[in-house]
Amino acid sequence: MKKQQSYIDSVYYWGNRWNIFMTVLFMAFPIVLALIFKAVPNWNGLVKGLIATVPMYWAVGIVEVITYIPMLGAGGSYLSFVTGNISNLKLPCALAALEQAEVKADSEEGEVVSTIAIAVSSIVTTIIIIIGVIFIIPLSPILDKEVLKPAFNQILPALFGGLGVVFISKNWKIAIAPIILMLAIFIFSPLGSGEVGIMVPVGVVFTIIISRIMYKKGML
Repeated sequence: MKKQQSYIDSVYYWGNRWNIFMTVLFMAFPIVLALIFKAVPNWNGLVKGLIATVPMYWAVGIVEVITYIPMLGAGGSYLSFVTGNISNLKLPCALAALEQAEVKADSEEGEVVSTIAIAVSSIVTTIIIIIGVIFIIPLSPILDKEVLKPAFNQILPALFGGLGVVFISKNWKIAIAPIILMLAIFIFSPLGSGEVGIMVPVGVVFTIIISRIMYKKGML
């Protein structure tokens, strides 16, 4: 128990400091560019833009913290919230690793497995991006071909479809309600690309509520 507490303490210690450092670094980039190029933003437009977008992002940020941390663990959460692309990449990698290792995210083993999976995912993503930047111009004539566009459009559905089959087959009763909800939302009220991300935490909260009700009624 002491060893686990020591590990968690170290995760919180370094995670908090690195997250603060990265936040300052992210904020410094536009400020430095503005100073170098003497480009002062249109403050009126900036304020209007923030009023329109900040409430949604604050809400999403709060809900994501509540829903993602139990699935990713402490170390994985620190890494994920810094490197980004959680729902599309980090979360599927962590869940797949936990599934293969047959451990839970809230265990000491699960904490380590999730953190390693997300760290490797971040490294691989960075390497692929570097390779892509180097070869994007030579490969553009090939990648822009019409015959490849359908394949690129199916990358994310294929990723989540593979994960979905595994988890839905194990808890098919729980999966029915959120699937119906998401289908209804996307069919009758198509969302823009900027609004899709909020549906992941919304779906998680909805699933938890429905699962609790089903459990109370003895359906699980």
